[in-house]
Amino acid sequence: MKSGKQKPIGKQIFRVLLAILALGLFIWTIFFFYHKSQTPPVVFQTVAPFDTTIIKKTVATGSVTPRKEVNMKSQVSGIIDKLYIIAGQEVKQGDVIARIKIIPNMLNMANAETRVNTAQLNYDNAKLEYDRNKHLFDQSVISKAEFQAYDLKLKATNEELVASQNQLQIIKEGVSKSSGAVSNTMVKSTITGMVLDVPVKEGSQVIESNTFNDGTTIAAVANMGEMIFEGKLDESEVGKVHEGMDIVLTIGAIDKGSFHAKLEYIAPKGVTENGAIQFLIRASISKDNSSFLRAGYSANADIILDKKESVLAIPESVLQFEKEKPFVEIETGPQRFEKRYVKTGLSDGINIQILEGVKKGDKLKVPQMLG
Repeated sequence: MKSGKQKPIGKQIFRVLLAILALGLFIWTIFFFYHKSQTPPVVFQTVAPFDTTIIKKTVATGSVTPRKEVNMKSQVSGIIDKLYIIAGQEVKQGDVIARIKIIPNMLNMANAETRVNTAQLNYDNAKLEYDRNKHLFDQSVISKAEFQAYDLKLKATNEELVASQNQLQIIKEGVSKSSGAVSNTMVKSTITGMVLDVPVKEGSQVIESNTFNDGTTIAAVANMGEMIFEGKLDESEVGKVHEGMDIVLTIGAIDKGSFHAKLEYIAPKGVTENGAIQFLIRASISKDNSSFLRAGYSANADIILDKKESVLAIPESVLQFEKEKPFVEIETGPQRFEKRYVKTGLSDGINIQILEGVKKGDKLKVPQMLG
């Protein structure tokens, strides 16, 4: 009988414990979601206005190149017999940089030899006639007028013989007897400067420069004392620049400092590159830096469109707009802010000049979505 009564009591205790556990779990769940829904108060960062120099600029990419660079070419075709220069060497105007060995064209040489033989025969025949008639003239058998015709013929055939001999020698050696020391086989520098490149070697074949082809470049010589920047500017920016503007050049290969330049040329016609219209610009580089500028250095040109020195400015990120009117929020108490409209000036994309509305010492709210 006792055991039958205790069994229902055990079930009741189990039910009570289960109910307490369910209630506790319910209360904990409510507490957890309540606590999670409570977000910490937003604490806004602030910044103060500051004095700075604001420079508005546009950027062009390009390279450094000598203003005067000349490709030296041969006036005759042949093979390079001797090179007298190497890249990096300084040369003066008139210095010999290479000697060309003529490889004559067999057809031209055969024609020239035939011309010499014919001219020699004509001269020999004219000389015989001259000598015979000179004897008759000396004996007053023929008149002076008759004798002058033989004298003229002798001189004409002699001129033809000399001309044909010179032509044959030019074809063979690139120089004639009458030219003396002057020879097309000796390639000379036409300017004073540094040898930038020697794209050929001894034994290389060269083609003469003439009306029909550019010829083979033997060496490139440039005046490294006068360097310029050449680059491309997008059509959206070209209308903002003009000749005479100051440029700051940054050259990737030179870490120390920058170079000053002056914009001197803007192309009147653009070219299409990668789907965009680009305009060639050129600027003279000031030699106020001791660094040696090598031809071909890549460079970025910051073209200064406008500049304001020692002006009051704020980060452009704190500026907000209401119906296109700029304003900032100024802290009036701990995390309490007041809207204030401002008048702005020049901007460089990071900082913006403030003309009216804020002063030094003000604390400006950094908007949460931008801060």
